[in-house]
Amino acid sequence: MKRGRWLFFLMGAALILNACSGGGTAAPTGGVPQTGGTEGGTQSTEVNLYGWSEYVPTDLLDGFTQETGIKVNYDTYASNEEMLAKIQAGASGYDLIIPSDYTVSIMINQGMLEELDMNQIPNFKNIAEFAKNPYYDPGNKYSVPYQWGTVGLVVDRSKVDRDLTSWNDLWDPEFQDRVVLLDDSREVLGMVLLTLGYDINTTDETQLEEAKEKLIELMPNVRLFDSDSPKTALLAGEVWLGQTWNGEAALAHSENPDIDYICPEEGCTVWYDNLAIPKGAPHLDAAHAFINYVLKPEASILITREFPYSNPNQAALDLLKTEDPDLYESYMGFVATNPSPEVIQNAKAIKDVGEATAIWDRVWTEAKGGE
Repeated sequence: MKRGRWLFFLMGAALILNACSGGGTAAPTGGVPQTGGTEGGTQSTEVNLYGWSEYVPTDLLDGFTQETGIKVNYDTYASNEEMLAKIQAGASGYDLIIPSDYTVSIMINQGMLEELDMNQIPNFKNIAEFAKNPYYDPGNKYSVPYQWGTVGLVVDRSKVDRDLTSWNDLWDPEFQDRVVLLDDSREVLGMVLLTLGYDINTTDETQLEEAKEKLIELMPNVRLFDSDSPKTALLAGEVWLGQTWNGEAALAHSENPDIDYICPEEGCTVWYDNLAIPKGAPHLDAAHAFINYVLKPEASILITREFPYSNPNQAALDLLKTEDPDLYESYMGFVATNPSPEVIQNAKAIKDVGEATAIWDRVWTEAKGGE
């Protein structure tokens, strides 16, 4: 998904601390691996990263280059679907991608990912236990976690003076032209399905048609769809409320304390973004080196500083608590980054819908036809 996030997570009785995207189109400069005297025995002198925009700190990329001598070429996308379509269409030269959970499942099933060599990623030990061995990639054979978080309801309390408890509140006529939604079919249609009492991963065409009609009813209230930076219109006062990544809400709240984040009674969605290597990556050694670098605590906290989604790197959070207590307390103190155990228990994970993806795509296109 796309993001900027922070969080505290409790599973059962164990307390665990844990910590969405513009579309770049430049072709990667990858090719035949080049040789060079980089550290750790890595021979490649460049690595081609294809990821969400506003999601990978420049300091992180520069730090990797400084430490290894490997140049990072960074292209961006706005949705999992955009990235997947480009890779499926034969885009070559990418060494690393940042797919979300359900997209990892799709790519594994289609043989689109390289198996990871964990001997080259010793810093995987820093990942919190809850984030290891995920349902979408048992054993972390193809992916390691990068960030995680939720998608919930964001509201400017200075503009909306009543309590909001349900996704259904977005349909209130008083919010005409004042709502922002993510430009993400699975998140938006999933949210509508929740208001209808349906599974967010339904493959039932009748239920999806019902969701389409209800989304069309919402369109007079929707000012824009934005997965890149939904906080921008909120901070500008152009919209008053909407759907957003938890990290975008955290960033907006840091600029305007009136901006609040809510997980509605129907539930938020919960997501996990990952680092993975596309099949045929030309710089496998550099790709593994980059993954291992990102999992260093010193590198991982750079992500939390700039894009405050939720960090699955326990060692990084321990370091953050020591190095930047104020940021750590902010991270822990805001609902977007520190949901209750009940919120997490009620959260819904987006999963691969298989052949029904074509139905989802059609319904999404038709619902937005009058946008």
